[in-house]
Amino acid sequence: DGVVVSDEVESNNLDVKIAKPELETEEKGTEEEPPRESDGNILDVSLDYPRDKHISIQRHLCDLEKLADLTEDQKKPCPLCPEEKFRACNSHKLRRHLQNLHWKVSVEFQGYRMCICHLPCHPVKPNLVGDQTASKMGAHYHCIICSATITRRTDMIGHVNRHVNKGETESRFITVRAPSAEVVKEAATDVQVLPNHSTPYKTDSYFNPKMKLNRQLIFCALAVLAEERKPIECLDAFGATGIMGLQWAKHLRSSVKVTINDCNENSVTVIKENCQLNKLKLKLNMKEEGNDETVADGEENPGTIEVTKMDANVIMHLRSFDFIHLDPFGSSVNYLDSAFRNVRNLGIVSLTSTDISSLYAKAQHVALRHYGCNIVRTEYYKELAARIVLAAVTRAAARCNKGIEVLLAVALEHFVLVVVRVLRGASTADDSAKKIRYLLHCQWCEERIFQKEGTMVEENPYQQLPCDCHGSMPGRTAVLLGPLWSGALFNPGFLRRMLLEAVQHGLDEAQPLLKTLICEAECTTLKQFSTHGPAEENKQEECGVYIKTSNTSAESYLVHGKRKGEDGIRGVVKRLKAEHSAEHPPFYYNVHRHSLRGMNMPKLNKFLTYLSEAGYRVSRTHFDPMGVRTNAPLAQFKTVLLKYSTPTYTGGQAEGPVLLSGDVLMGEEAPAAAGSKAEGAEFPEDEESGVAAAVSTHSSPTPCAAD
Repeated sequence: DGVVVSDEVESNNLDVKIAKPELETEEKGTEEEPPRESDGNILDVSLDYPRDKHISIQRHLCDLEKLADLTEDQKKPCPLCPEEKFRACNSHKLRRHLQNLHWKVSVEFQGYRMCICHLPCHPVKPNLVGDQTASKMGAHYHCIICSATITRRTDMIGHVNRHVNKGETESRFITVRAPSAEVVKEAATDVQVLPNHSTPYKTDSYFNPKMKLNRQLIFCALAVLAEERKPIECLDAFGATGIMGLQWAKHLRSSVKVTINDCNENSVTVIKENCQLNKLKLKLNMKEEGNDETVADGEENPGTIEVTKMDANVIMHLRSFDFIHLDPFGSSVNYLDSAFRNVRNLGIVSLTSTDISSLYAKAQHVALRHYGCNIVRTEYYKELAARIVLAAVTRAAARCNKGIEVLLAVALEHFVLVVVRVLRGASTADDSAKKIRYLLHCQWCEERIFQKEGTMVEENPYQQLPCDCHGSMPGRTAVLLGPLWSGALFNPGFLRRMLLEAVQHGLDEAQPLLKTLICEAECTTLKQFSTHGPAEENKQEECGVYIKTSNTSAESYLVHGKRKGEDGIRGVVKRLKAEHSAEHPPFYYNVHRHSLRGMNMPKLNKFLTYLSEAGYRVSRTHFDPMGVRTNAPLAQFKTVLLKYSTPTYTGGQAEGPVLLSGDVLMGEEAPAAAGSKAEGAEFPEDEESGVAAAVSTHSSPTPCAAD
């Protein structure tokens, strides 16, 4: 940093230089014994000499021994280990330590050996505190090409191989140069990313283009909240490149006060550069350089962004926000308590969980460890994952005397997104906690039902299941899953307003999904889907509170948690209980999972119509493209599916046993399935496709007996 180095440090620096002649090194090393505290200074001074390699990189074992100066019969410390890890010892013991611990596990490259280093020069993970920090300080390698620090030997070998594949085989021993950044544009927002931006833990600017739909859904939720009250303070706790916070500030402008946080210093630098690239005002942290900066003079600055560098738990403990989004790499359970601690009343907390291996029941022991939930692989595993996350969110909010109202729960291929509204009060927290229940799941027929409320133990819990598998099958047929969230997963009014925001801002990818979610929330088909008219839009009610919209002409009000508005909220809730539509049925059935062998199923849309005409609520689901969400029991579901299925082969008489076996199978279902034969006249007949004739010959065996 321009400071004159003392003679003692200079001598230490000469000790670690391998490029100098060995005779000069020995002369300087014997003049004065370097103290043990100078190991940190060696690393600091080496930064000022970019052409010097790290002391852990040597050609021969004797060069490594010369660093410790084993010629004298005195106790010497290890040059690659801190004093608290390896104390000073005699020369023979230190020589054995260098050979077994450092030299044998080294990585070879072009005649050099990159030995393992235990000095405190590797960055510590920010989420580790206390005693875990010291254990993570050592055991790393220094790359001979780019001077990067890598913990595992296998990762170091792969890292060097990538350098070789790129043609970077010359060991120049210089500090790593900033790789050329490419500019990626998404939703009229430009961000600079590094070439390896799609690999987490390998880059400081992680950017996943596959999460575009996730970012659009979160933007729509924030835009709806911005219509309710302005301005709102929103936080992107894990900024990375800052793409999400930049989109908020660029499109919502003065309606939001955006704070982008990241604990990585390099990521904070990238976020500031992206703010300048998008011509946004940058409000620096008070602990940093101080004054605010205005970028692009003469042009309009649509928003102001504050960039902070601290742990996500710390910033959520220190400050209050109206909107918080959590998107860590993996599970977000470590940040839930901090998120609900200071979030404002009627605020929104959204979180994205990417630990799908545990949530999708591939690593069940990890789900038990992180979420305290017992799960198995089922046909509705994606909805099960969403309810697992919601149960953890509910418990975290209840610990802060807050309840939640679920606005949105989406589980797609590689992430689970949950958006909830926060309601202050112990009573709302109790109501939310009561919705966490266990689930009874039959492993034979995939039937499922939530356990009843109460603390009394039932003599035969199998009686709660609609199926009769326990009576006809030996042994135990059901498992107990959970605890899970048993309430609704969607808020239709909030989803419709999200759809309006998606149309207004031109978010084409989010619009089809939002339409599917609205139909799923109301348990209707897409043919019956229609946007709210002006009269219905003014009656949108969420959490017992009227929400003001852009087309609202009547007087609306917002309740910000003041005590004088609680009576009004209770009155609205009591008045709208009768008008509020029933919640959507929990879980769904996969049509292919319950199809019959030797039978062709009807088209999925036609099958939805058949179920609807039979008197059941029915809709498709975004969790499964072949899934059907309905309140019909599984026995009735199979009965309707069998009724409108046609045989695979219709030409010969060999299909007769298939039809008879189908009749026998249908007769062995629940009693409700047997009773459905008498109600066959209620189902419509498709004369054009010839389904009616096949169904009539299949439903009654009387003509066969007469023949």
